[in-house]
Amino acid sequence: MTRVSESQTANVTGPVAGHPYVSMALGALFVSASAVLIHLSGASPGTASFYRCLLALPALVPLALLERGREGRRESTVPARRRAVTLAAGALFAGDMLLWTAAIDEVGAGLSTVLVNVQVVIVPLLALLVDREPPPRRFVVSLPFLLLGVVLASGVAEGGAGGSRPLLGTVHAVLAAVCYSGFLFLLRRGGQQGQVVQSYLWVTVAAAVASLAAGALWQGVDPAPGWTAVGWLALVALFGQVLGWLLVAVAAPRLASHVGAILLLLTPVGALVLGWAVLGEHPSPLQLAGCAVILASGTFATTRSARDS
Repeated sequence: MTRVSESQTANVTGPVAGHPYVSMALGALFVSASAVLIHLSGASPGTASFYRCLLALPALVPLALLERGREGRRESTVPARRRAVTLAAGALFAGDMLLWTAAIDEVGAGLSTVLVNVQVVIVPLLALLVDREPPPRRFVVSLPFLLLGVVLASGVAEGGAGGSRPLLGTVHAVLAAVCYSGFLFLLRRGGQQGQVVQSYLWVTVAAAVASLAAGALWQGVDPAPGWTAVGWLALVALFGQVLGWLLVAVAAPRLASHVGAILLLLTPVGALVLGWAVLGEHPSPLQLAGCAVILASGTFATTRSARDS
């Protein structure tokens, strides 16, 4: 399997790019701010999904042009098959954003978080089936504990599985998990040949277009949500799209699939902490225990990989 070299990414993304574990962890923590900021914006799923991608483009385009200039014209032409992969990743990302945001109200934030994070199972399974990349024994052993940690951190064990339409919300959350897993798998594949920022730019463009089209048909997209909402969504674009997912895109091709999936479980942990700090939501002892289980299990599952890399 081809991995992106450090020299192909460090010029654009800085010294963090030389440490994929750090890059992925920081990316996951930046992404965790999205849920709180979207909540503060009050925007509909379609509006939030479209604007968070659109507002990220002014920052991503210069970075992509910088990467293109440094890598030279010899590598400037992206094969049609690779472009198709990035566009598909963007469409799946849009599906994840729309479905998961809707599921929060329908089935509750806790259960929707649990269901969407089954990506920790699906992504390594896709890597096994498609790329013949078997997960190590440590991952298999730690997987039940990782899932237990997600369940505890979500609050489901304490009645966090409410919502207005539980059955429909469960369907939406499961579909969001499938889209999320496919997005992560293709995002990793799209960056394996270099040109990571350029590939991610196309992912974001595709996600913006798909969010606008699908959101217009489902719950609507507000073309003028107001300056307050736009301000919050601009922060989503900065922390989620530019800092968060770009760091994930840089790190993912250089990590084993199961390692990236585990490190992304820092997203619900970070969201729990931010919910307490910003929204005044107080995590229960069981939720804090769930975070500790995620961190301990993730450390156990990835430590050997880190030493061997």
